[in-house]
Amino acid sequence: MKRNKSFILLLVIMALVMAACSNNAAPKEAEKPKDNTDKPVETAQSDVKEAPMLTALVTAGTLPKLEERMPVQSDIMVQEVVDEIGTYGGDWKMPWTGPGDKWGVGMATEEALFRFNKTGDKVEPNVAKGYEVNDDSTVFTIHLREGMKWSDGVPFTADDVLFYWEHMLTKETFGKKIYDAYYSVDPATGNKALAEVKKVNDYTFTVTHKYPNVQFLERVAIDNKWFFAPAHFHKTILPELVGDAKTLEITKQWGYEDPKVFLVETGYYDWIHYQIPTIRAWVPKNDPNSDQFIYERNPYYWKTDAEGKQLPYMDRIVMTKIQDPSQKLLGTLSGDYNLVTFDSKDFTVLKENEKKGDFRVIPWTQPTWSSAGVQLNQTTPDPNLRKLFQDIRFREALSIGVDRVEISEIVTNGLADPIQASVPEGVIGYQEGWAKQWAEYDPERANQILDELGLTKRDKNNFRIFADGSDLTLDIVEGSPDNAAFLELLKKYYENLGLKLNVKVVDSGTQFDLKYANKIPMHTENISVANVAFRPDTLVPLRVITPWFGHYGLYSSSGGKEGEKPEGDVALILQLWDKVKASKSVDEINQYSNEIVKLHMKNQWVIGYAGPTPVLITASNSVRNVPSNLVWADEYRTLGHGHPSQFYIKQ
Repeated sequence: MKRNKSFILLLVIMALVMAACSNNAAPKEAEKPKDNTDKPVETAQSDVKEAPMLTALVTAGTLPKLEERMPVQSDIMVQEVVDEIGTYGGDWKMPWTGPGDKWGVGMATEEALFRFNKTGDKVEPNVAKGYEVNDDSTVFTIHLREGMKWSDGVPFTADDVLFYWEHMLTKETFGKKIYDAYYSVDPATGNKALAEVKKVNDYTFTVTHKYPNVQFLERVAIDNKWFFAPAHFHKTILPELVGDAKTLEITKQWGYEDPKVFLVETGYYDWIHYQIPTIRAWVPKNDPNSDQFIYERNPYYWKTDAEGKQLPYMDRIVMTKIQDPSQKLLGTLSGDYNLVTFDSKDFTVLKENEKKGDFRVIPWTQPTWSSAGVQLNQTTPDPNLRKLFQDIRFREALSIGVDRVEISEIVTNGLADPIQASVPEGVIGYQEGWAKQWAEYDPERANQILDELGLTKRDKNNFRIFADGSDLTLDIVEGSPDNAAFLELLKKYYENLGLKLNVKVVDSGTQFDLKYANKIPMHTENISVANVAFRPDTLVPLRVITPWFGHYGLYSSSGGKEGEKPEGDVALILQLWDKVKASKSVDEINQYSNEIVKLHMKNQWVIGYAGPTPVLITASNSVRNVPSNLVWADEYRTLGHGHPSQFYIKQ
């Protein structure tokens, strides 16, 4: 065990050092060059190659020639490869649990208007060809790729951007409020103004802000990376355009009852529906409820490698439905899957079976605050619980009443440090000493605090109850059984303090609904933030997304019409975020972002019992071009940060 621990710690340290030298450096002042257009490697169109399966379709006359499917030569995007130019063929084989597991394949195949570069400190064009920004960061001119097409061969143009903006995003047809990225803030009054989006020509549009919006592109790369939609498809289903009766009819044809649910599925989760055109490297081909959900290469994909070979290299993504999480590990060990991700709890068995299983384990670092912890919903509906959760002394008691050393040894195989949930060293926002805050095991002091809070009465089972005699039960609602070992230990320590703990495991869809209904008092969701200025969602209550701030987020997203009005330091966080939005320089952005992080340190709304651990990418030795030195973060789209279209299978 010690050898394994030392080995992984070495890997993690090496990766963290690399990340700290690049991704975690403070963001530089936004560059505003005259032309931010990507410069593809020059290749003669006649030299561009395609997969044999597509050549066969061209020969059969069922698919246009490659030069008719690609953008104009100067607008083709050339994707760098990690190790070597790949060869065509083969399947990416992975497990999945069904449509509720949609984000795994969604992030891996996502194509954003702008994406983060390898080091993660700024964005680069992707679907967009390039951009220009005026001197005060109020006007962004964005260029698209001429001749680019959707997977059904229909041209992709600025009309797809304008349609999305006018008929979907601003009309909130797919269940999302207008993203914060599109609002600029008056630095004097704090008033917000919505941007204007206008078409210049078929391949150019502008986004104009009333006030400076220095990090607009970075925020779009996170908030609304798909700043477009296939207008020719959505024109046929939106009630605004076809009428409520027709939308209801189509809704039922698709197997849904509620048009609102249908529009969310088609407008937001489009990548799992084979009926919807896409610009991703692979296209869904069947029902996601099938035992095997299949993606097949997109013949109109608009990227090549440096030798002019159209990507992706792999023909298909084959997702096999599993019923039990253990099947993921067993299937990987037996060779059923060739590219899968795991968390650290499976490290030992994976490393011990690398040679036998003919795979390698590749650790990616995470900017996570902890690997085992809890969040307390500050707006939980029960008034007694809310008062308790909002009392910082209660959070301190829960923190020091648990032995972090045992949590680390059992839950993370000793890979994580026994520290508090905090920004890791080397990541933007790191605060000296935070990791040690309330981190020492002190059950005597924890019990004393609980007594001081008035929780001295006990029921017949010796559990603490509220002073008014009502029940005090801490409910943790989970969307999967993956955290069973941690929760079992947590239950032991909490109940040693006289606090009754119930763990409820529901399916992921139900858990999602409960979160939006503010019915999750506690949860083990982790905080993972590479830069609060880039991705404030889990630290700033802008919308309903993470348990600790509950319906404070709904209050923000509804403009005060719903939810709970933020108070105290939570309200201060929102004020600081408005200052971030109104900043005229990166230095100002960093200053206010740091103040937000300090408020989290002060309040410890998220309690951690073990430090961060890496994500483990397990790749068959035949799967090549998988990078080994990246950061796994939602902002960078997890595995998608490795640009899977250039992964290939070496025969």
